[in-house]
Amino acid sequence: MILVAILIFLIATLMTMVGKGGGNFYVVILALAKVPMHQAATTGQFILFTASATAMLLFQRRKSLSWPLAILVGSLTSVAAFGGGYLSHAFSDFFLKLLFAVFLILTGILMLLPPPQLPQPTQHRPFWILTIRSGQETYRVNLSLVLPATLLTGFAAGMVGVSGGSFLVPLLVLACGVPMQLAVGTASSLIAVTALMGFTGHALQGDFRPSLAIPLAVAASLGGIVGAHFALKSKPAHLKRLFAYTNWLAALFMILNALHKKGIL
Repeated sequence: MILVAILIFLIATLMTMVGKGGGNFYVVILALAKVPMHQAATTGQFILFTASATAMLLFQRRKSLSWPLAILVGSLTSVAAFGGGYLSHAFSDFFLKLLFAVFLILTGILMLLPPPQLPQPTQHRPFWILTIRSGQETYRVNLSLVLPATLLTGFAAGMVGVSGGSFLVPLLVLACGVPMQLAVGTASSLIAVTALMGFTGHALQGDFRPSLAIPLAVAASLGGIVGAHFALKSKPAHLKRLFAYTNWLAALFMILNALHKKGIL
C-alpha cells in the first residue's frame, strides 16, 4: 500500500498540473493491488475528488479559477454527457476506444496551436460575445464557438465514460480564449464536482472502505498541492506541451488496448 500511495501521489501531481482527472489510472493501480473492482471504483472516485478539490482551493486562492466559466461549461457538458452516455451502447467497445484515442490525439495537436484571437472590442459588442471577469482580468468568450464546442466535448466525454479533463482544458483554452493556468484551475473544479457525484453514487451502494480510501486520499491531496504549485509557476507553453504529450501517450495505450482486445495484437 505504500507503493500504491506513492504512485497515486505522482499521478495526482502530474494530472493536476495539466488539469486532468486521472481517475482511470487510480482504478488501474487499485485493481493491480487486488482491491475488488467496486471498491477500486469507489476509492478511485474519492481520491479523484480530494486531489481535484485540494487543487481547486489553491487555484481559487491564486485567482486562477473562473466560477462563471465553470458554471457555463459544466452545465452544458453535463447535459451533453448524459446524451453521450445514453447513446454509447449503440457503438462497440472497439469503436469507442478508437474514438477516444482520436479525440486525445486531436486535442493534443490543437493545444500546441495558438488560440484564435477574438476581434478587438468595439463600442457595440455583439450579443454572442460574453464578458467574464476573473480576478483583475477580463476575458471575452465567443458563445457562437463555445456552445457547440462545449456540447461536443460533453457528448464525447459521456460516450467514452471519462470525466472530460482531457477535453475540458483544450476547450477552455481554445474556444474560451483563457490562459492555461486559468483553464487548469477551472477544469479542476469541474472534475471535483463530477468525482464527488460519482463517489456518492458508489458509496450509497456500500462500497466505501475508509481505512483504504482516506490514507490514499491524503497522498492524492498532497499530489494536488504539488501539482497546483507547479502549474501556477510553470510557463503556459510548457504546460501545453506536457498536456499534449500525456494525451498522446494515453491515446497510444488506448489504441494498443483496443487492438489487443480485438485480437489484432
